[in-house]
Amino acid sequence: MGYVSTLPDGKVSIRLHVQPKASKSRIVGFHDGCLKIAVAAPPVEGKANKAVVRFLADFFGVPVRDVVVVSGAQSRKKMVVVHGYDASAIREAVDKAVDHS
Repeated sequence: MGYVSTLPDGKVSIRLHVQPKASKSRIVGFHDGCLKIAVAAPPVEGKANKAVVRFLADFFGVPVRDVVVVSGAQSRKKMVVVHGYDASAIREAVDKAVDHS
């Protein structure tokens, strides 16, 4: 799937479609070529972006500082960069989560 790519500097980017104000934070599946995640936080004052970062850091087992929203801060479509993880490991983890949802 094209939602994950490796950047020239070796970092991995993930294209997201974010659903704020969900009942709980979770990986939903895929939407429009993006990984769709739901977060419980509202899209107010950056709360949803912070929730996205915390959720992905917990999901991938990396420190919060290693997940950065690089574009789409004011949009449901976001691009995040994850440090310390490779694209194939991200795909594998996401595939397991989607299969067991």
